[in-house]
Amino acid sequence: MTIGGRMGRRALALACAALAFAVAAQQATPGYEPIPGQPGKDVVWVPMPDSQVERMLDLAQVTAADYVIDLGSGDGRTVIAAAKRGARALGVEFNPDLVTLSRHRAREAGVAERATFVEGDLFEADLSQATVVTLFLLDDINVRLRPRLLGLKPGTRIATNTFKLGDWEHDAETGAPGCYAWCFIYLWVVPARVEGQWRTAEGVLSLTQRYQKVSGMLGEGPLAEPVQGRLAGDRLTLTGGGSEHRGRVVGDSIDGTVTTAGAIRPWKADRILGSGGGSRVK
Repeated sequence: MTIGGRMGRRALALACAALAFAVAAQQATPGYEPIPGQPGKDVVWVPMPDSQVERMLDLAQVTAADYVIDLGSGDGRTVIAAAKRGARALGVEFNPDLVTLSRHRAREAGVAERATFVEGDLFEADLSQATVVTLFLLDDINVRLRPRLLGLKPGTRIATNTFKLGDWEHDAETGAPGCYAWCFIYLWVVPARVEGQWRTAEGVLSLTQRYQKVSGMLGEGPLAEPVQGRLAGDRLTLTGGGSEHRGRVVGDSIDGTVTTAGAIRPWKADRILGSGGGSRVK
């Protein structure tokens, strides 16, 4: 090899390295800056104030044990804030420029290993692994998403800014004193499906369900007692006939306790095969 050949190859290698660095720098520092109010596929983009992001994550009690999915993740701020709490978080965003920007900001924040972003349609996103789903969309879009949200694992938390989930009553809310726009955060907890008939030591328990609200009859014939209750994820509470039943719903069984006149004893219910069940949604 001649001196000239070695120098030529070295120059070529340096040029290739410089080009690669320039490309990487361009990818790492996108010049794109979104404009509040710019149109998107389903909604216009409006950035949520960072204080509201933190309040949303607080209300959903996001910890390092969670997997957060933000639908319509915009510039990535909710996903990045969740990742800073140690959670794994995924943003689903239709705009490829916002996806690139979000990835850049996650790298800048040092959370790129926990904060990931995909370009996609929020109505087609796989939500099955989520423990928390966050939304800053519109009422009608939330309602379209509602059947899928109700189908998630009981106990999954759904947090929204401003907009609700139709007639599915929220479980908790928080507002900000002095706030003038996008002020309220709402929280829902996906309820277990208990509608149907259950076999208990006290007789057949027949339940109807409207989201997290439950009502029905315990026993049969003239001795049947009306019951009313509520679900908090997979935790069921029923009151009626002078007793309070509490239990955890696991598949086709409920295990817990019944309290009558201060006395507590074990309580169990097994779903009667063929009765079906589910959270009714109009």
